Amino acid sequence: MTTNLWCTSTQVRPAPTASEYPTDLKSRFLEGLTGPELKSVMAASTQRHYPAKSVITNQGDPADNFFLLKKGCARYFSITEEGQKVLLLWFSPGEVFGGYALVAEPSNYLLSTEMVEDGCVLVWRRSKMRDLLARYPRLHDNALILAGDYLSWFHASHMALISHTARQRLARVLTSLAHGIGHKVPGGIELDITNEELANAANVTPFTASRLLSEWQRNGAVSKGRGSIVLSAPQRLFLHEVEKERQPAR
Repeated sequence: MTTNLWCTSTQVRPAPTASEYPTDLKSRFLEGLTGPELKSVMAASTQRHYPAKSVITNQGDPADNFFLLKKGCARYFSITEEGQKVLLLWFSPGEVFGGYALVAEPSNYLLSTEMVEDGCVLVWRRSKMRDLLARYPRLHDNALILAGDYLSWFHASHMALISHTARQRLARVLTSLAHGIGHKVPGGIELDITNEELANAANVTPFTASRLLSEWQRNGAVSKGRGSIVLSAPQRLFLHEVEKERQPAR
């Protein structure tokens, strides 16, 4: 079922065909292509600019386009039957989304995608990308590898939900996001994320997230700002567990 509750009315600004690939942008989807092959793939794309909070794909809509994030930060989310927004996976530049546009049979997007900050994406129509997959088998192989990565991510998330404590889940989400979408600032790595978003991603309550963040701020692991968190000492996120292990058995 298509959900439009999270759509934005902001008009997307189109851009010319993206015939050249930025040399400083690394994408696993495009790995292994020769110069002429990469040029051909890029010539089939267009570039679109999106402001923060724009919804690029809606779950349930026809998967007519395939996307590569060129600049900014994006994330997958889903809407439950009760209307709750569940945050899933964050994307940094070079990563792709809208993978159902690659399959042989016309399909619908499984998840929604939104921009976390202003940025731009490269877009391929489904028909063009299907032609490119047939012409360049390396693209097909890369897509399968990425699909395996998503399965690994789902497996790790599911196992964490079953076997990890709220503290462990929140700490691992923090460190994972810092590695993926964080940016260096004086004193650590800054994440543009709220307590509520962090709690959602780690599947803990906002109260638990706030309590743990306050504890980590006291021990110097993080510092908090309005809508952002600076991860200063990742190793201190797990001090509580280390101290418990050191306590003598009673």
